[in-house]
Amino acid sequence: MLVLALETSCDETAAAVVERLPDGTGRILSNCIRSQFDDHAAFGGVVPEIAARAHAELIDPVVRQALRQSGHDLSDMDAIAATSGPGLIGGLIVGVMTAKAMAAASGKRFLGVNHLEGHALTAGLTDNVQFPYLLLLVSGGHTQVLLVRGVGNYERWATTIDDALGEAFDKTAKLLGLPWPGGPEVERRAMIGDPKRFDFPRPMRGEKRLDFSFSGLKTAVRMATLSIDFENEQDVADICASFQQAVAETLQERLILSLDRFKIRFPDLAEPVLVVAGGVAANQMLRTMLTNLAAKGGFRFVAPPMVLCTDNAAMIAWAAACRLAKGDTDPLDLTPRPRWPLDEKSASTFGSGRKGPKA
Repeated sequence: MLVLALETSCDETAAAVVERLPDGTGRILSNCIRSQFDDHAAFGGVVPEIAARAHAELIDPVVRQALRQSGHDLSDMDAIAATSGPGLIGGLIVGVMTAKAMAAASGKRFLGVNHLEGHALTAGLTDNVQFPYLLLLVSGGHTQVLLVRGVGNYERWATTIDDALGEAFDKTAKLLGLPWPGGPEVERRAMIGDPKRFDFPRPMRGEKRLDFSFSGLKTAVRMATLSIDFENEQDVADICASFQQAVAETLQERLILSLDRFKIRFPDLAEPVLVVAGGVAANQMLRTMLTNLAAKGGFRFVAPPMVLCTDNAAMIAWAAACRLAKGDTDPLDLTPRPRWPLDEKSASTFGSGRKGPKA
């Protein structure tokens, strides 16, 4: 089964071809990504209108590149897929409309894929992880713990009540005057910093609920910046290191509760699995903490390769292939959804970072 997929939910224009084999394993035949970094760098973040225009300019050449590298053409595909949400609506429209046009012109099946489902299922592509497993999804827009029971079967156990973790990294970088994207910059400066210099809070410490909170930590960072010399690289590095340490300890405490809950729920699993996905999963300190935490709790830890943690089309193609294997397809009048929770049955969690009841 061959699937061509497009990913245009934020500021990467991507296309990929993935093959799903009869035994349920997969192979990435191409995974092409065009970054829009230079288009947005001057603004310190992604500008939706600029992103949408860039997607419209880049999508055709990226699709041609993905097909060429895969060694196949459009007629060989079993389906065409695109990220249909969540994300920036302008970019989503470009990807979805392009995929629909190709599907209609070639007579192929079409699938609109939830971006979060792409992250959730990547471990099956890269490591052949079997259901069920526990997923920590950490990105610029989401911080969630999910039980992944199967394709299309997700149960959200925890979410952030305010800022997502990636957003907290980016805001910390902005407070310190570091260039965008902020996450990698904070991580780089933290390597030479003193993680004990600033006593930042560990949000939700001691609470039995599984949810996360990072806005208070961000506020503490802002207050700390009032007492440092921004020209002093060590001061900046110490804040980065102290912030990152607080994040690691917060994640650790919250996740211990989720790991315990998973083992109670599935006591007969010989090797329970903890999967991490999303852009923040590229942070090496957090990966090390999660590796140690999983080992201590008796879990196998799986983190996809870096290129599959950030936005990419291979994960969208794989999610589409898994859905296609179940007999799923979508109509050509499918509407992109800028907000699209993976577990639509879970109640919304309100906080300072939420924009409304459908967030």
